[in-house]
Amino acid sequence: MQLRRSTLLAFFTVIGMGSSVLLRAQRLPLEPLHDTGQNVTGAFEGWFKNRDGSFSLLFGYYNRNQKQDLEIPVGPNNRIEPGGPDQGQPTHFLPGRQWGLFTVTVPADFGADKLTWTLISNGQPLIIPGSLNPLWEINAFREPTTGNTPPVIKLAGGGSVQGPRPISTALSATLANPLTLTVSVSDDATMPLIGTTGMDRPKTPPVTVIWSKFRGPGIVTFANAKPAVELANGEAGSGGVSGTATTSATFSEPGEYVLLVVANDWSGIGGHGYQCCWTNSQVKVSVKP
Repeated sequence: MQLRRSTLLAFFTVIGMGSSVLLRAQRLPLEPLHDTGQNVTGAFEGWFKNRDGSFSLLFGYYNRNQKQDLEIPVGPNNRIEPGGPDQGQPTHFLPGRQWGLFTVTVPADFGADKLTWTLISNGQPLIIPGSLNPLWEINAFREPTTGNTPPVIKLAGGGSVQGPRPISTALSATLANPLTLTVSVSDDATMPLIGTTGMDRPKTPPVTVIWSKFRGPGIVTFANAKPAVELANGEAGSGGVSGTATTSATFSEPGEYVLLVVANDWSGIGGHGYQCCWTNSQVKVSVKP
């Protein structure tokens, strides 16, 4: 049986005030919600083997603030070691739980070594380890019970990708003009396993996309961060679905940005805790004055 990870956000270590405390990264049952002033916890989602023999360690995060985005530049307060501090992690943190947004590739001989992701936010340092512990092996490309697989994303001017290990394409923009963002997506439209088999077909769209800022010096405003996927065949059929989604982004200041687009199937955000099936892709944008 596939392990459901929704209650295994991973343990993380709180280092501060001369002590170490092991806590769950989930919100405690009696802990009040906060709009601002809280910290960000890295989340180790698990690992999977790549075709070339290397391994990918999958990470997300939990921003405990309900309304506050946080900016944590790569450096002492946002570092992955060894080999860092920059290993492709985000510097912009959205509120709430964000599942499996990026991977760190480690070599075939990584063995019992570990990576640690340190985040210091609102004065609170949090460190989370990632390793090839067999208990954390995941199948991010196929849900074994139903055979469900992640959507496929194809970026305009770029390649295609399936699963959480993102690819990227490069675009350029200016402050004066919105940047058009178009993605093509396809999915097998397989019914996921969510608590029980024999579910009725969900009333939600079979595939959705979500855009967000991943890195960058200024504010990114999307015309629609969740643009509808216009399906080529109108509705989900036995052959799956395919379509396109278009939005635009404007930037508050020039610089180098990374935008993230995530495609989810009927499993929903984070695969409903089963670590399958969603797909990540990145767009690197060079914004000129």
